[in-house]
Amino acid sequence: MSTHGPQDAGGGPPAENLDYRIAHVQDRLASGELGELGVRVEARGGSVLLTGTVPSAPCRDEILRTVHEELTGFPVHSDLVVTEASSPDHAEELS
Repeated sequence: MSTHGPQDAGGGPPAENLDYRIAHVQDRLASGELGELGVRVEARGGSVLLTGTVPSAPCRDEILRTVHEELTGFPVHSDLVVTEASSPDHAEELS
């Protein structure tokens, strides 16, 4: 009998602390520089799913970097939507 924690079917890291690690990631995203409360991080089997809306592509990239850093060894799938509106290329004319 193994003294190590259970591993996922793919032989990855122990899945027993995934929920704890996800809670830590959510706390880090909410309290960090990004202040992202609109991003959900959920365990899906032995992987992680990110959903929600972010204001810009750099913000999305920073969130992904943070999640990959915190959840090393777990597959991360992202379904984050970027709402960034491009700046107008000319002044708006008001009548």
